[in-house]
Amino acid sequence: MSPSDFDIHNAHRLSVAPMLDWTDRDCRYFLRLISKHTLLYTEMVTTGALIHGQRQRFLDHDVSEFPLALQLGGSDPDALALCAKLGEQAGYCEINLNVGCPSDRVQSGRFGACLMEYPKLVAEGIIAMQSQVSIPVTVKTRLGIDELDSYAFLYDFIAQITQAGCKMVILHARKAWLSGLSPKENRDVPPLDYQRVYDIKRDFPELHVDINGGIHTLAQAQEHLNHVDGVMMGRAIYHDPYLLAEADRLIFKQHTATPSRHEVIEYMLPYIERRMAQGRPLKSITRHLLGLFQSQPGAKAWRRHLSENAHKNGAGIDVLQHALDLVSDPSAAMEQE
Repeated sequence: MSPSDFDIHNAHRLSVAPMLDWTDRDCRYFLRLISKHTLLYTEMVTTGALIHGQRQRFLDHDVSEFPLALQLGGSDPDALALCAKLGEQAGYCEINLNVGCPSDRVQSGRFGACLMEYPKLVAEGIIAMQSQVSIPVTVKTRLGIDELDSYAFLYDFIAQITQAGCKMVILHARKAWLSGLSPKENRDVPPLDYQRVYDIKRDFPELHVDINGGIHTLAQAQEHLNHVDGVMMGRAIYHDPYLLAEADRLIFKQHTATPSRHEVIEYMLPYIERRMAQGRPLKSITRHLLGLFQSQPGAKAWRRHLSENAHKNGAGIDVLQHALDLVSDPSAAMEQE
């Protein structure tokens, strides 16, 4: 799927959340083998990193990862506009602004969840980015921050960014505490309020609303799609990636063949060889594969073999091949019957 084929107003949409240190290009290549239609996001990339850092490294991706969105962290409208343009030129199909991350480091840079307190600045950033790109500019945010957590506050924030031209928002159905809780605690401690997300969709019917937070199964995703336009899943997919195997059929109504778990690894091997030839350590790739056999016979042996061997000097794809031998392949057994 190319960027030109991507439409944020698809009837239903499923995406994998941008997750720092997790959704790198190796992870995304792996997940794309399991689902052809689920939207994938990069890790958050700061505007400073793109403008002053190793730009190519942050923007690099494989065309097979499409549909693929770039998430930016920043607050300066001019910097956001430049980075959005770089993202479009690199081939991304959506630019997403992070207004949800609660970490201290992000706050010190005046971006992430703390931007909810400055909706005018967020609106200026949206306008600036849209002036430079033709692809969708979207916002991922929380329900509120600290004591600013009323529905009226959220409504006003959404109203201002939609007036600036934002046509899609991803709502993590929790508020964020900017002091007193770690980023990890902010993913679990503030209570979920799905109804508030549903209410935003009710009050902004023309706005494409995706829901995020505490969604662990595709069945739960389907239930949310009765109320909103899309669902974003994060840690549940990372820890059990084969959950996506039914996504194309259940969410997107596409009945294409899905590779077995063993086939996914076999398809990964040429890619891993290419990446290792470019200097990528095996362990940096295999860490994303540990959950593939979650709840399957041999899953523990699979994880142990990769964890104990992928980091060793000279480790190659034989490590994966040996690990596969420790896990039964039901599809192979069926072929022999």
